[in-house]
Amino acid sequence: MPALRLLHVTQPTTAGVARCVADLALSQQAAGIAVAVACPRDDWLGDELRAAGVPVHPWEARRAPGPGTAGEIVRLRSVLREVRPDVVHLHSAKAGLVGRLLLRGRVPTAFSPHAWSFDATTGPVRTATLGWERAAVRWTSLLVCVSEAERRHGEDCGISVPRTVVVANGVDLVRLPLAGAKERRAARAGLGLDPGRPLAVCPGRLARQKGQDVLLAAWPTVLAAVPDAELALVGAGPDEALLRANAPPQVLFTGESGEVDAWLAAADVVVVPSRWEGMALVPLEAMARGRSIVASDVTGMRESLPDSAGALVPAEDPATLAHAVAARLGGEIDPDAEGRAGRAHVERAHDLRRSTAQITAACRALAGTGARHR
Repeated sequence: MPALRLLHVTQPTTAGVARCVADLALSQQAAGIAVAVACPRDDWLGDELRAAGVPVHPWEARRAPGPGTAGEIVRLRSVLREVRPDVVHLHSAKAGLVGRLLLRGRVPTAFSPHAWSFDATTGPVRTATLGWERAAVRWTSLLVCVSEAERRHGEDCGISVPRTVVVANGVDLVRLPLAGAKERRAARAGLGLDPGRPLAVCPGRLARQKGQDVLLAAWPTVLAAVPDAELALVGAGPDEALLRANAPPQVLFTGESGEVDAWLAAADVVVVPSRWEGMALVPLEAMARGRSIVASDVTGMRESLPDSAGALVPAEDPATLAHAVAARLGGEIDPDAEGRAGRAHVERAHDLRRSTAQITAACRALAGTGARHR
């Protein structure tokens, strides 16, 4: 029998969504699926996949909808004519919009929101975005949620797809080994950091969703309790200039970094102050490296972070966030013990091999509905 032809379509091409797409495509290729990826050429995702032999089709698209969306539909149509997939898997809001407007159910279509788009907006824009997601259900053959909370949130908002699977994000436990004291010292030396200063690391796109402004508001309180503490914001994004302008002392901005794994290894505590998520990948990667986590209690976080591995705090609460971070940097709570518990948790519940196998099985089953959709 011919191999299943599967096309992933994604925008963005960096950070957690891109990592999920790359891991999934590589795993499916290894499983004998004829997998291809359509994505913009603006970041590392396409290069990594090409180097591994995965066909990558340039699909230029902006993150937000606008006047250029019609052209994005035309360009994706060209990719589809070339690939002729049995199943199309759309990742995140923009690909979900363009792909479903184009396909309209004619090819079995999986959609992974990676956090609901309407949570990023307010007012009339939120109303319109939510209305679109409700309407697009008719063209969604399979909804893939990364957490039960994400599924429930969508359902509570009127988004209910008959065929839905919940597959928790997974991490590559070989690529992300446990990092002990020796690895921490080596990482700090390689990054030019003081080996003895308590270090909090916050990786992520510098944007409102990720809540770095909340962490910066909390940081003076952390310094009052732990005067020699240092904070590293690892990443770039649209809010970088504003965050730099409002940064208190002892905050490093790394810019776009290809050394996120090293920063995780260097950290005492990894902070994830997001305003919304589906199931954030950073805490899973940090737990794999054996790092304590302080995160905001948003969608999916309670399902991925056990009490033994760190702390959940209310979103947009600088005072509570500061107390949790300071307790770990100042020695009141042992972050290394939480890190070991976190590693054990991801080994049990977030092994990449398990999550990719579940999604692949769902896509194989979906391919059998192709005749009806066409």
